Amino acid sequence: QLQLVESGGGLVQPGGSLRLSCAASGFTLDYYAISWFRRSPGKEREGVSCISRRGGSTAYADSVKGRFTISRDNAKNTVYLQMNSLKPEDTAIYYCAAGLGGGTCPVEYDYWGQGTQVTVSS
Repeated sequence: QLQLVESGGGLVQPGGSLRLSCAASGFTLDYYAISWFRRSPGKEREGVSCISRRGGSTAYADSVKGRFTISRDNAKNTVYLQMNSLKPEDTAIYYCAAGLGGGTCPVEYDYWGQGTQVTVSS
């Protein structure tokens, strides 16, 4: 079965850290740029970060720049999102998505994960 599976979400206090993982099953991520998105209740989906196929290029939303770091390990078929200095407004369901192409952020997406909940609260 071809799918992306996110993990690593949970409950963390403000100022804390989490690392999300996005693992591919049934296909290799080598040919795909990857994006992380998030959706909070009552808000539209927001693009958080992207990484190119080989990891040489990354992009971040202004709201997370300097706090989040995206990376990938193609040997492990996994992409990561390291989230530091978390704020209550980071609370959301985080999704990863994969799209073919040579850019940093895919224009279209071929695979989506099911999401992992991140809750930042004291």
